Amino acid sequence: MEDRKLYETAQGMLDNAYAPYSGFSVGAALLTADGIVFTGVNIENGAYGEVICAERTAAATAVAAGYREFKAIAVASSKGEAWPCGICRQFLYEFSPAMRVITGADADHLESAVLSDLLPHGFRLEIDGQTAGGPEAEKEGAR
Repeated sequence: MEDRKLYETAQGMLDNAYAPYSGFSVGAALLTADGIVFTGVNIENGAYGEVICAERTAAATAVAAGYREFKAIAVASSKGEAWPCGICRQFLYEFSPAMRVITGADADHLESAVLSDLLPHGFRLEIDGQTAGGPEAEKEGAR
């Protein structure tokens, strides 16, 4: 799937975001290694620490459906470019450090970066000599 289409899918989710406190709506579209797209939105809460980002809602839905390998994630917001926060970067890194992250001011002005470049020393657990996460995580090795 091309970057623009994935980004437009993320953009299409903005109306479903629940952002009554910040007014900052975010949509995400996560592309699996199998070519399936899972979407997510940010969900705010009056207890600010309970907010969940769009990237994590998309990833949690994908993992719940049995997917562990991801090629790319596109992130769109109501206020333009929106790179994943640190928590989302680490959350996604667990599964696919080499995935691409796509965002931009709009569909005509996209940028992308490899997740491991955005989180150069991401945390990795080794359990019984194997790196946690999906098969791609094992290829990357522990960092």
